[in-house]
Amino acid sequence: MIASAGNASERTAANEAPIAATGSGKVRGQVVDGICIFKGIPYAASTAGANRFRKPQSAEGWSGVRDALSYPSMAPQPAGPIRGLFASWTDPTTPGEDCLGLNIWTPALRDGARRPVMVWFHGGDFSALSGSRSVFDGTRLARRGDVVLVTVNHRLNAFGFLYLGKLLPEFADAANAGMLDLVAALTWVRDNIAEFGGDPGNVTIFGQSGGGGKVATLMAMPAGKGLFHRAIIQSGSYARNAHLEAMSPDIATSHAQTLLAAASLQPTEARKLLDMPMAAVIEAIAKAGQAEKPPVWRPVMDGINLPSGPSWPKAPAVSADVPLMIGTTATEMSMLMSMSDPTLFDLDEAGLRQRVSTWYAADRLDEIIQTFRTNSPGASPGRLFFDIATATVFRRGAWTHADLKAEQNQAPVYLYEIDWETPVDGGKWGSPHSLEHPFVFDNVALSDSMVGPSRAGPQRMAEQISPTWVAFARSGNPNNAAIPHWPAYTAANRATMVFDTASRAVRDFREDERRLVQSAGGKAPL
Repeated sequence: MIASAGNASERTAANEAPIAATGSGKVRGQVVDGICIFKGIPYAASTAGANRFRKPQSAEGWSGVRDALSYPSMAPQPAGPIRGLFASWTDPTTPGEDCLGLNIWTPALRDGARRPVMVWFHGGDFSALSGSRSVFDGTRLARRGDVVLVTVNHRLNAFGFLYLGKLLPEFADAANAGMLDLVAALTWVRDNIAEFGGDPGNVTIFGQSGGGGKVATLMAMPAGKGLFHRAIIQSGSYARNAHLEAMSPDIATSHAQTLLAAASLQPTEARKLLDMPMAAVIEAIAKAGQAEKPPVWRPVMDGINLPSGPSWPKAPAVSADVPLMIGTTATEMSMLMSMSDPTLFDLDEAGLRQRVSTWYAADRLDEIIQTFRTNSPGASPGRLFFDIATATVFRRGAWTHADLKAEQNQAPVYLYEIDWETPVDGGKWGSPHSLEHPFVFDNVALSDSMVGPSRAGPQRMAEQISPTWVAFARSGNPNNAAIPHWPAYTAANRATMVFDTASRAVRDFREDERRLVQSAGGKAPL
């Protein structure tokens, strides 16, 4: 632990730039709406040059006071447009290998408050995006909940998850370098966060989509033990076991070979990746993504950094004592699948049957469609398609994850679903993937493209969800005055908190759907 930088007489005045001491040197932030903000603090060294594909190295120290006013670089990645439902969420960063930085929002420094610490892992699978999008601004969450929020950038895609264990054994850590980055970030939090008014003994990791997968993976990593004390997985358990079961070394090696081919290299020339310009590696990643069997960049069960799992066939013992909150939105797939095929909204009955028949056997097709139609009377075939797809991928994964955690019977698990429907585009999206961001971070005003310009309904959701996430971070129990009583999930009650304008806790929620998709064993459409 570092020494405290200053006594009470040195504490930051209301309009004075706050200065904090870290293990590497002092940093200067800014005060916005009463919250002290520090951006781009390095938690490890640049990953360029000799550090490429290696586990994170210690950050270099500095003398004097370093400005912490700009977000860290985005992890290297192919460019992608921000559009549609995401259009409001801007990101000011550009790709760079010096990307191992974090951002902090805190109500005060060195005041002895020992606030809960919430460390956010961004989505984008394990391949894209950053923790610096505008919707992740922590000003309102830190003020509302009296918490310290930390957002993190780390290595992604081939820069963070390239399995070289069979091609360059000395780079075996490259398979999970992006996860080791997050371990390094949490180690930095443990050693420094008290200076920022946070409690290193009360750290919650939370993330959505790929960020939820990162949470699940950390729960199975021995190196993460003791660095966090609660966990929230938002839309991060995929039913085809992508985030329940890590990639095998054989499959990961095939993905590495696809990347090498895209870079015009033979498997025996893998070492040349170390010296390629960052832009050339990004270009190869993009080209590999167009291959007949494009590579998937995700954690690898290497037997060392990730010994098994992460959460299949059973929940990891290393985090059995960590309370877990897990859930989904009601129609995750409306956005995820229609981005590549917008005609899915206009399916007719024959089109619905044809699409669903690619996932489920013919003798279960009528039962599948009729069950979902009964639960959503009047829904169009397109909407039923997204309902079935969401249950097949996300809800089945969350149910499985919750069941396995409950079986451990060592720490509680709480299951939720967000059913509030966005009015954007006439309501066709339902409750899409990523809908919860403006509610968790209480940033409705930054999210018109996702929730629409009207504030009443979305703000009502934020006034329930944001304090619930904070309550869980504070105690491991999400119950608070903003919601009805929420029982922990067990095999006996299968309790689910259904978040809507009027939220409710429901026993055996969607039980017919759960039994059906789990027994029918449909192939997941992602």
